[in-house]
Amino acid sequence: MPAPDDRDDLLLSAGRAQALALEAAVAQAVVGQARAIRRITTAVFARGHVLLQGDVGVGKTTLLRAFARAMGGRFGRIEGTVDLMPNDLLYHTYISAEGKPAVEPGPLIRDGEALAIFFFNEINRARPQVHALLLRAMAERSVQAFNREWRFPRLQVFADRNRVEREETFEIASAARDRFMMEIAIDAPADEAARLALAFDPRFHDTDALIGALPQGVVDMEGLIGLAAAIQRGVAASPALQRYVLRLWEATARPQDAGVRLEALDVDSADLVLAGASPRGVGMLLQAARVSAWIEGRSHVLPEDIQAVFPEVMAHRLCFQPVHELRRAELAPALMQGLLAQVPAP
Repeated sequence: MPAPDDRDDLLLSAGRAQALALEAAVAQAVVGQARAIRRITTAVFARGHVLLQGDVGVGKTTLLRAFARAMGGRFGRIEGTVDLMPNDLLYHTYISAEGKPAVEPGPLIRDGEALAIFFFNEINRARPQVHALLLRAMAERSVQAFNREWRFPRLQVFADRNRVEREETFEIASAARDRFMMEIAIDAPADEAARLALAFDPRFHDTDALIGALPQGVVDMEGLIGLAAAIQRGVAASPALQRYVLRLWEATARPQDAGVRLEALDVDSADLVLAGASPRGVGMLLQAARVSAWIEGRSHVLPEDIQAVFPEVMAHRLCFQPVHELRRAELAPALMQGLLAQVPAP
């Protein structure tokens, strides 16, 4: 019988093949999104929830449906509206064909343990009470409904925010944003070949057929949780790498001390940040970096693994001074770039 370390090595090797197969499968349905696919793959194997940002119609739902299909799990979705209530996630009522009141499970619990990806579209249109229920499902991967506990051991929540329309919206609180491992940008592809395919290839005009043609179950869903734990055990971070992460953490709260300057954006870095990253955020940074190193075939984290996931893991969880919050989309990327440029890597 293999020793425990040998069993982990075999698990990590087989799991990496699954991760690469997952990316290849999703790329068949979603073109021009290589970075987003890699970051979502990282989140899948790090078991983290994800915020998405992007304009309408850039393919966020298609991307997530493709991941759910290739993973062999079920996909759930709900639209954020101002009148949405927490119970709408758990059940819905209607009049049956016999004219009698009927109740059925809602989108969060309909598929039970088979639910792999739950997409909350325009989460900031929903009220804070709805956010609270979703946060519980994210943290505990369970909810109470119909006098029983519903568990979702492999659940990952994805949510996007309407960044254009401000009427009847309820922005996610900073503490709630901190529960998401990453915020990933989904933009229209810049590559001309990808744009031509999306516009003129009929294959991309029928989403159901496009998703249905993908290979199903290229990931061992039953073993996903054990694989994620093995990655965190098996990918090492050296003392020098740990000190680098600590310096980056400190710099998120006091970027001016790290030498970050944002004069080109007419902002004093000393007056930009109200609160830096939380300990939970730093822990998630290491989790994501370990997965990034594992996907690249390494058993140890390098500075480039930290740098690869740093913007997506850190930018959304920093609290800016209120006067700068409306410019977050402009300032956060510049701050992330400045931190990585100014904090010396080992």
